Amino acid sequence: MKAAEIEKSVSDLVNAALRRSLAEDADDLAAFGDRAKEPNLDFEAVVKDLRRRGKL
Repeated sequence: MKAAEIEKSVSDLVNAALRRSLAEDADDLAAFGDRAKEPNLDFEAVVKDLRRRGKL
């Protein structure tokens, strides 16, 4: 239905959606690479710190 409304083929719509999804994945991978050398934080320690600072 949408393809007919905007005069594009279903293939064009699928390709555009796929490109958007892959671009988001590329952004996620870049962010992961940028943060790879950051230290790992213990979940419980983070929760305690948030509580101490009144964030939780």
